[in-house]
Amino acid sequence: MKSPQVKELARERIGILVAAALKEKDEELAARQAKLAKKVAMRFRVRLPYEARQLFCKKCKAFIVPGRSARVRVGRAKTRAVRVTCLKCGHTYRRVLATQ
Repeated sequence: MKSPQVKELARERIGILVAAALKEKDEELAARQAKLAKKVAMRFRVRLPYEARQLFCKKCKAFIVPGRSARVRVGRAKTRAVRVTCLKCGHTYRRVLATQ
């Protein structure tokens, strides 16, 4: 069983790695950093934050950066949703926005 301090440190490291991957211009290095963040999460049995989970393609599991390796579109229909298309495998998935 991992101690709470170790899990908290793992969460910090994951946050640092994901932030660095988002800022990185080199796609290969960004993918490596994101993969390492996922590996740390699995090793220490820590769940990735929602924001970090959304940065991985649901089909090919590649790290996607909105605007660079993924196309993001906002729908105008009754059910407002954001459509994210992975530019590596072409998979499209939706995130439904809350209506107010």
